[in-house]
Amino acid sequence: MLSFLPRFILMPLMAVLLCLNVAFGGGMVMLLSIPKLILPIPAWRRFMTTVMELCIRAWSLMNMAILRLGNKAQWQITGLEQVKKDGWYLMMANHLSWLDIIVLYGVAGGRLPLPRFFLKRELIFVPFLGLGCWAMDMPFMRRYSTAYLKKHPHKKGKDIEATAKACAKLKHHPSTMINFVEGTRSTAEKLRKRRSPYQYLLPPKAAGIAYALSAMGQQFDKVLDVTLAYPGSEGHIGRDVLSGKLRTIVVDVEALPVTDRVIGDYFNDVDFKRGFQGWLNERWQLKDRKLAALTQSEEAPAALSEQTS
Repeated sequence: MLSFLPRFILMPLMAVLLCLNVAFGGGMVMLLSIPKLILPIPAWRRFMTTVMELCIRAWSLMNMAILRLGNKAQWQITGLEQVKKDGWYLMMANHLSWLDIIVLYGVAGGRLPLPRFFLKRELIFVPFLGLGCWAMDMPFMRRYSTAYLKKHPHKKGKDIEATAKACAKLKHHPSTMINFVEGTRSTAEKLRKRRSPYQYLLPPKAAGIAYALSAMGQQFDKVLDVTLAYPGSEGHIGRDVLSGKLRTIVVDVEALPVTDRVIGDYFNDVDFKRGFQGWLNERWQLKDRKLAALTQSEEAPAALSEQTS
């Protein structure tokens, strides 16, 4: 443990270690993406994807080691007994910090399929990033606007079909598809500007997760509603991580069934759209109450237990 070090030494040291690890993980994926790109043989590409998954898991394990090296944080993880490593999951989580991605990959570890993200199609053209995400078989989504579909009605449903086709490449690689439903990190300033009806959360954006469920709904075993919290570090999570002051990391996982209530035509079926928004808002109200209990209690585990019982 290096948390005893002065902040002016520990903060740059932690930052350098995390950056070096990102360089290692990203570099390995980029390096391995080249032979995958050159040889368009399905069996070969599946093998290379498996190798890259091992590199990402190594990156994740190293991240966990770096966090533990610099912090004495207590991990409180609940709900993973409901999932299995070879399943398929859509994970919707609140978003508080850049640390969230490290934590979610770390929690996945050997207990969940490798996390992946749905990405906007435009990102495939970003140098290095696009190639790396393509190499990891992350699905790129193309969504047609309502105005576009009015001019090109024959394109209706083609965006969902294209995304489903992109997801088909993952059929040999069970995955946990992550969606930060708020769309951005929740901060006190953003809560005020958006006049959020929630105390700790930004209003959820239903369209993205509804789109994902439309494209892959039948493939998912469960929807994982994940509540992330860092009690005692609200508002300065990144600083506390780097300075060794992070005290608690809470990851509450609730596995929800994939039913007709969450799979449907969100963009054309008004009744389904209203029902889906109602379901998502119910989940967000519960998540907000969990975060309130965690934030207001000095003992996060007890608060979480009371809230979820």
